[in-house]
Amino acid sequence: MIEFRIDRRSGVAAYLQLVHQTKQALRLGLLVPGDRLPTAKEVMAATAMNPNTVLKAYRELEREGLVEGRRGLGTFVIGTLARPGASDDGPLREELAAWLAGSTAQGLAREDVEALVNAVLDKFYETGGTT
Repeated sequence: MIEFRIDRRSGVAAYLQLVHQTKQALRLGLLVPGDRLPTAKEVMAATAMNPNTVLKAYRELEREGLVEGRRGLGTFVIGTLARPGASDDGPLREELAAWLAGSTAQGLAREDVEALVNAVLDKFYETGGTT
């Protein structure tokens, strides 16, 4: 089951953080159709957020066709964003983890790493996949 983390300093609405984290888990194959999302009460207990905020996120995911609420049972994944082979990303994850360790050793903070990665991603996709 997914464990949500809310960064209150991010400037991103809490419900959108839940939506993004759920979509990321779907994209990585960590959540698959049939999986149950935590109840609003469970998320509230873990994150100290208003249950209406959780329900807003779940309604957004439902509107997008990724989950469905089942009365008395919970909210279940019915769609996926995972690409074929997503579960075979182990070597790429290991390379990325090693790169992150190196960036941390050079003194980069999380925000620095995010800025660097986003800049390279933007440039990569702007130029059609060339560096």
